[in-house]
Amino acid sequence: MNTLPIPRTGFSLLATLLPLALAACATVGPDYAAPKDAMPEHFHGQSVGGANAQPLKLDLWWTQFQDPALSRIIERALAQNLDLAAALARVEQARASARLGEANLLPTIGLSAQAAAQRQSLQSPLGKLASGHPGYERNATLFDSGVGASWEIDLFGGLHRAAEADQAEAQAAEAERLGVKVSVAAEAADAYFRIRGAQARITLAESQLKTDRDLLELVNLRLKAGLATQREQAAAEARVAQVAATLPPLKAERDVQLNRLDVLMGAHPGTYAAELTGPGGSANVPALAMTLQPAELLRRRPDVIAAERHLAASNARIGVATAEYYPKFSLSGLLGFEALNTATPSAANFQPQLVAGLRWRLFDFGKVDAEVARAKGANAEALARYRQAMLRATEDVENALVAQTQTEAERQELLKEVAASQRARDSSDAAYQGGAVSLSEVLEQDRQLLTARDQLARAETGSARAVIATYRALGGGW
Repeated sequence: MNTLPIPRTGFSLLATLLPLALAACATVGPDYAAPKDAMPEHFHGQSVGGANAQPLKLDLWWTQFQDPALSRIIERALAQNLDLAAALARVEQARASARLGEANLLPTIGLSAQAAAQRQSLQSPLGKLASGHPGYERNATLFDSGVGASWEIDLFGGLHRAAEADQAEAQAAEAERLGVKVSVAAEAADAYFRIRGAQARITLAESQLKTDRDLLELVNLRLKAGLATQREQAAAEARVAQVAATLPPLKAERDVQLNRLDVLMGAHPGTYAAELTGPGGSANVPALAMTLQPAELLRRRPDVIAAERHLAASNARIGVATAEYYPKFSLSGLLGFEALNTATPSAANFQPQLVAGLRWRLFDFGKVDAEVARAKGANAEALARYRQAMLRATEDVENALVAQTQTEAERQELLKEVAASQRARDSSDAAYQGGAVSLSEVLEQDRQLLTARDQLARAETGSARAVIATYRALGGGW
């Protein structure tokens, strides 16, 4: 930077010109305006709540399941999850950068002081010249102290645009943290219901296994009495083995989800597994009344909010790059004292200084042009990502609503199938014991009943997971 010393008469001139320069400050680059993209008026998918539908409560949506264990798990996950802790650390970094950008707009004031002791060499040029004078002293101590200030005058708004970009990035980081919070709550609830679903299916399979073993025992007794055949005995044994084979995959699913849940809660796998060893009650899956409109996702979905803030930051950086076309001015001043062999300030050793600086990139062979073009390209990319985030938000909601609607319809039909299969199974069992039907018919009815019960248990779990996906897609949980 080229510096120009200011004569004493220049102080009054600067005091006059500085307010005029500040009044003429202009902020280069485009002013930001949030894009207004058309959103659909309504979601195509419909909720299935009907008359029993509950209004959306997105903040603490998990309380609507009325399951204390679920609420405890989610609260613990939100307090202990390490991804959430990392996201909070990123927010703190972004906020610090924003404070730094604001501080760059203000003067920097510093205090300095030093004392230097020196013994002059008699062989140096200065020593040879001075040593011939009477009273020459080789030992000297130089005292230097002062208060200095420097300030870059943001005449064309480059620093303001940089501060604007940093502030937008801090807001984007906060939105991304909220997005992690939404995901953690939804993932914990999803793992919880998968555990409860696996436990329910294990209970069904074990109950069916007991029934089939009782049936095998009955066949063995009938075989001893000459009322059954070895073929019927083999079929009953095969049925017992078939049901028993369904248990290991279900137990593996339960244990895997327990491990997943522990990690979500920031603990080693197995830490909290004992809390969920007992079977859970029937899930109170809330029916949702969809009142939220697609346009409202723009302020509900953290990922959309973050994408919009990144877009604002990229817009401000166009101004930062454009400001390099213009000169940069700075002022610095020093109120100091410098003396030899004394540290006492006085009018004699008072040494003030005022410096005005100018820096201007006149010829850089297109570097500024390239920087502006790069900033505009980044802004175009951010705009595309923002629009894509909005499309994905509406897609997530539509998919969640479809899954919720169809899973509930499936569950209602499976309830009817289970009831009918239970009646058929009871009738065939009574007929077999009376000798009216063969064992193969009983085993077939037995298989159909277990299949229907297992599908119903999966549908009930799927219904709960679909509601969780709907809450997540709507940006609930913060």
